[in-house]
Amino acid sequence: MNAHTLIAKDIDFSYRYGGFGLKIPELSLCSSVAMAVIGPSGTGKTTLLNLLAGCCLPKRGTVCINGQTLTDMSDAARRAFRIQNIGMVFQEFELLEHLDVLDNILLPYRISSCLKLDKSVRLRAVEIAERVGIKSKLKCNVGHLSQGERQRVAVCRALVTEPALLLCDEPTGNLDPENSRHVLDTMFNYMKAHGRMMVTVTHDHESARRFDRLVDITEIGEGDRG
Repeated sequence: MNAHTLIAKDIDFSYRYGGFGLKIPELSLCSSVAMAVIGPSGTGKTTLLNLLAGCCLPKRGTVCINGQTLTDMSDAARRAFRIQNIGMVFQEFELLEHLDVLDNILLPYRISSCLKLDKSVRLRAVEIAERVGIKSKLKCNVGHLSQGERQRVAVCRALVTEPALLLCDEPTGNLDPENSRHVLDTMFNYMKAHGRMMVTVTHDHESARRFDRLVDITEIGEGDRG
């Protein structure tokens, strides 16, 4: 099993038109570690996830995943790296309304030549969907799903590529306690079984206690909402 590492160092970020800044001296993670990030609204939790994924770049500093420096890559190289190595669960889910559940789960394989869609991938998608309780919905259009079901589709899509790093923004925010446990169990089991890493933003302090590390973003960085 390969070891995985995430290191963000000397990060200095601000949006182009001002209003918010985030500085992080150092943040690191290694294989089989799940970290929950908490903190008040507007202090940069989602921005942190976007920086770790290479979706946005800091003015200064570096983000390295498995020895690869995202902050030195071109836009195209970062996109290719992200789709192969990072699974993301967005607050808005980012599902395609005209596709059914299965095709939304398999979307990374449809949009990138970096990934190969084969029978084993399809079987994995069905297995993950079963684990989170939406196997019966695989042929349904996502527009007909509840918010909680849509959220579970997003989680399945993040896991299906077997990423080295999971980045999740409130992944259980629309779920009842039982389904919340199922989804977290699925993510934890994947991460531990394969020695992967996970960073999750959450406002749910009960769920946060299940993580290996609990970090308040106001303590690891310096936020300035302007």
